Amino acid sequence: MNRDAPAGMNEPAEPVRPLDPGRINTMDPVELSYWCHELDCTEERLKQVVDEVGEHVAAVRERLALPP
Repeated sequence: MNRDAPAGMNEPAEPVRPLDPGRINTMDPVELSYWCHELDCTEERLKQVVDEVGEHVAAVRERLALPP
């Protein structure tokens, strides 16, 4: 343990979760990164799909399952 580090610095970071887990907010860079990782796609592809089907996660997952 590093005694010189501020309190809490040695603890693992909390995983970032979206504020609304049912919707994808492409305007928030942290949430965008989260969803790209979660859905295994690029930011460009995610934004494209959200523009096509809306921000609901279920609709985005369904669309991403189809060929581009």
